[in-house]
Amino acid sequence: MKEVKPRLFRYELPGGWTLLVGATDADNDYLSTEMAEPDDWWFHADSVPGSHVLLRAKPDAEPSRETLRQAAAVALYHSKARNAGLAPVHCTQARNVKKPRGVKTGTVQVAKGTVLKVRPDISFALRVT
Repeated sequence: MKEVKPRLFRYELPGGWTLLVGATDADNDYLSTEMAEPDDWWFHADSVPGSHVLLRAKPDAEPSRETLRQAAAVALYHSKARNAGLAPVHCTQARNVKKPRGVKTGTVQVAKGTVLKVRPDISFALRVT
C-alpha cells in the first residue's frame, strides 16, 4: 500500500507563531497523534466537522490570549462553521488529546481544556504552504 503524504496547511501568526492545519481526516489524525508535541496547543471547532489545528509551542514563550484566539479563528475558518459568525472552538494543550483505539479516522478524545468564542478569520495569518 502506497503511503500518502499528509496535506497540511501552514500559517504564520503575528509574533512568529506557527500554525499547522489538517486538510482531511487522515491529515487530522497525523497532526494530532504523530506531529503534536505535549506543549503544543490544539484547536477544533465545537460540534461541527473541521480541521485539527496545532499551534506550535515556543520553548521561551507562552502564547498570549490574542494568539490563542487567532488560532481558534483559523480553526473555525477551516470547519463547517466557516459562515457561522461567532462560534465555540475547543482549545487545549496537545497532551490532553488522545485517539481511542478503534475510532474513526480523525476522531480524538479531549481530556480537558477551554472553549473560546470567536469568528472565523484568517485575515491576520500568512499562509506559508
